[in-house]
Amino acid sequence: MGRVTVRRRVLRLNDSAATRKVDALAAEEPLEIRLNGSPLTVTMRTPGDDFDLAVGFLVSEGVIGSARDVDTIRYCAGATVDGENTYNVLDVRLAPGVTPPAVSLERNFYTTSSCGVCGKASLEAVRTVARWEVAGDPVRLEPELIAALPDRLRSAQRVFDRTGGLHAAGLFTSSGEMLCVREDVGRHNAVDKLLGWALRGDRLPLTSTVLMVSGRASFELVQKAVMGGIPVLAAVSAPSSLAVELAAERGLTLLGFVRGASMNVYTGEERITRKAA
Repeated sequence: MGRVTVRRRVLRLNDSAATRKVDALAAEEPLEIRLNGSPLTVTMRTPGDDFDLAVGFLVSEGVIGSARDVDTIRYCAGATVDGENTYNVLDVRLAPGVTPPAVSLERNFYTTSSCGVCGKASLEAVRTVARWEVAGDPVRLEPELIAALPDRLRSAQRVFDRTGGLHAAGLFTSSGEMLCVREDVGRHNAVDKLLGWALRGDRLPLTSTVLMVSGRASFELVQKAVMGGIPVLAAVSAPSSLAVELAAERGLTLLGFVRGASMNVYTGEERITRKAA
């Protein structure tokens, strides 16, 4: 299996002092996902929870929506010319009757750790048809509960403590209970790992939950939340204009700049309860 962290010697400069030390870096390696034996996508990720990442990606793309849609998942032995298993290639076999996606020039599945959808040819191709509607989700949340989530997410980032270089995505109940946390060099990968965890545990759709992310709220993260049936997405940083547009279109509550006691509610403010003045 690939390593989550890699140790490297560095030169540290501090004022007039110069010292050499060993630094821990977040590992980044390519993962090729094959579907029914055929290459589907390559993503740069932090090794770990690869099965969750693979099926979570398929959830995000609307290919599957239940654990029953997957027959098997396995790493591919003989992935190199000398027959070595690198644990960087895995194959997802769909259950009989599940239709695989038609990969064409209009849907380029190549992704990187920094951007999950930049390879796609058009916004219309990205607007995947969701299996579940989040607009009618009746969840209600107090601002104080949301304000506590960034610290709770941060406290669960074990690899970040060693490297300072990973994004995190955490799934919480409407009462603030932490259900799952995933880390990765790619923010979209961290969310896919969460969705894969939920699918493999037969927890989809994720009704009445909150997705808390450590960075900004991009269009792709809003899309992934909707595809998982998550009604609320909160981020410690800013959303993009397209993220807000899609959240409003799909009825998702989107919050940004969740820091301390303050936050911006961009869409779905009816789900945030406030005390009467």
